[in-house]
Amino acid sequence: MTTHDQSVLERQPTTAPARHSGVGRGDVVAAVGFLVAAFYVLQGQWRNLGGGYLYNSGQDQTMWEWFFSVAANSVAHLDNPLWSDLQNYPLGVNLMANTAMFGVSIPLAPITLLFGPTVTWAIALTVGLAGTAFAWFWLFSRQLNASKGAAAMGGALCGFAPGAISHANGHPNFVVLFLLPVIAMLVTRIAHGGGTTKNTVGLGLIVALQILLGEEPLLIFAMSFAIFAVVYYVSRPRSLWPAVRNAVPRLAVSAGIALTLVAFPLWWQFFGPQSYSFLEHGAMGNDAKALFQFPTQSLGGEATPGQNVRINATEENAYFGWPLLVLSLVAAVWMWRVACARAAAAIVMSVLSLGATLVIGKDDTGITLPWTKLAEYPLVESVLETRFALGAVPALALLVVLATDRTFRNGLRPLPAFWIAGLTLALVPLIPTPLVTVDKSPTPEFFADGEWENFVDDGSVVTVPLPRPEDARPLRWQMDADMGFKLAAGYFVGPSDKEEKVAKYGAVDRPTALLLGSVYDSGTVPEITADQRSDAAEDMAFWEADVVVLPPGKNTLALRTTVTDLVGVEPRYTGGVWVWDVRTLVP
Repeated sequence: MTTHDQSVLERQPTTAPARHSGVGRGDVVAAVGFLVAAFYVLQGQWRNLGGGYLYNSGQDQTMWEWFFSVAANSVAHLDNPLWSDLQNYPLGVNLMANTAMFGVSIPLAPITLLFGPTVTWAIALTVGLAGTAFAWFWLFSRQLNASKGAAAMGGALCGFAPGAISHANGHPNFVVLFLLPVIAMLVTRIAHGGGTTKNTVGLGLIVALQILLGEEPLLIFAMSFAIFAVVYYVSRPRSLWPAVRNAVPRLAVSAGIALTLVAFPLWWQFFGPQSYSFLEHGAMGNDAKALFQFPTQSLGGEATPGQNVRINATEENAYFGWPLLVLSLVAAVWMWRVACARAAAAIVMSVLSLGATLVIGKDDTGITLPWTKLAEYPLVESVLETRFALGAVPALALLVVLATDRTFRNGLRPLPAFWIAGLTLALVPLIPTPLVTVDKSPTPEFFADGEWENFVDDGSVVTVPLPRPEDARPLRWQMDADMGFKLAAGYFVGPSDKEEKVAKYGAVDRPTALLLGSVYDSGTVPEITADQRSDAAEDMAFWEADVVVLPPGKNTLALRTTVTDLVGVEPRYTGGVWVWDVRTLVP
């Protein structure tokens, strides 16, 4: 094995021959290329920053824009950013227990205040895709000493992986991942004698920031990196003790720094108002076919669509395509003598992503899988198991980078030509297509023009139906009203009415909310009973409601009749909505 085949894990980083030093033209070209690719994927959103909406996000874009807005509002008013009662009034929302991404929302608060949350949303996704690709490119080119071309290929595979493109529709916390390769780089350097104060302190600061960007991707990455390290040192046991001796005390210091910085936010997350212990989400494992098929939003997915086995449009976490898996297998066999190629066994994270039992083409085989045991552990139990496939992406990229670098470095003929053909077959089908963007539905004039101010004192606005995970549009109306009023119910994660602090999506369902949701779905006007009127009075009092608002839409007549009968007040049509002033009804 030559020096060029060694990874940074197999040599001292301070004495290794540097193939790349400083920032060169290749680095600039890679950075610009990744940025152009990110704009290409998100071009629909950038072309319509005023009213564009990523179609496949469902209600998630609205939720995230609300997170950015409420963070900016907290900064502007010097409020506690970890909690807000602007939705789910009066109980509020524990924002640290949600995916509020303070590492983005707080620094970009001025942009949100000046240009609106959609601009912040577009920036986060674009920088997330491009930045993650570049960070992995930097690690591969500096730590593996790989060529710029091979490193760029690996960076692109990590930053624009099928899972990243899928999550770019609605989950920026799984797109803004550029700190993860930096963490890997610093841990590796510390383990091999680069335990300078700069690296130790820097690692603690970066881990703390990643916690404020996304805890779930950090957990998945940590598990993947742990598997990588274990397999690596099993194959090189003589390196184990020096690495442990170097790493343990310094990593303890880094952990102490990180925990000190985020101690209060973490306490708030797990013990503060509206906190919870775990989130029940049901079976969310990948169908085995999802590992081998091409992603929907890709050239391969458009040309040769497979069976629809995805959970939803934002959770295509595997979809590596069979050519990439075959190519990676070839690379693993060929590079088996290289320790870090063997350590790429972190691909086993894909097995965890399959869930409790093996499902093939939507047929449950009944074969029990490792997730059955792992799902019992705290923290891990709240992770959607399908997402563990994301932990295999850097391992696949590592194999591709190592094999590509060796192929072209050795110059063996006709091997480069065969390898290029293999890369083309594996990677071209994964090239993403632009994310579908549509126009947002318009905000009613009642909210957009400020007419709501005539009906709201210190209480809440109750929309009909109430905001929920299936329809979060009222959060957008609140944003367009400059966060000026409070909403009953909402779209967030908070404690349910079950014991043991089990979480749910959305507010705890009150009788009136359930009744109005049923009328909205069915279009049937029920015969309102005295008990239902009593429930409505109690619910309005609980929400401290000032006004009930019904915008035009599905089953408007049935809803208007039902609300009027419930509250005993005739509505008024103003600002494009039906309004019931209930201030006199709420004590």
